[in-house]
Amino acid sequence: MSNFTRCAACRYLRRRCCGDCTLAPFFPSTNPTRFAYVHRVFGASNVARMLQQIPAEQRRQAADAIALEAYWRVQDPVYGSVGVISRLQREINAAQRELAETQAHITLYAARAQSPTTQFDPSI
Repeated sequence: MSNFTRCAACRYLRRRCCGDCTLAPFFPSTNPTRFAYVHRVFGASNVARMLQQIPAEQRRQAADAIALEAYWRVQDPVYGSVGVISRLQREINAAQRELAETQAHITLYAARAQSPTTQFDPSI
């Protein structure tokens, strides 16, 4: 490969990109930030080793998962993607509670609308 088509990994590491570069299919030169995050969190040699140990048909999905985890780990060094998942689960639980309350109010109002009006007797 020529210097103009180096993958983001080889460009970032300032090395020649050989034709059988393990990282080239997953880290194109058009998205250097993706590799920068991966290198920062996992290291280039570790990622290359992980991808080589995975069957070829699963490498794209693994590289995407590694890149996503690296992105969230850079954004939140303590919790990473788990922090995002936890926040989304809390939002889902809050929305489910709100939905249950709204459904209960609807049921209550529907029951009141169907029942005959009763006079309020203050002596009771």
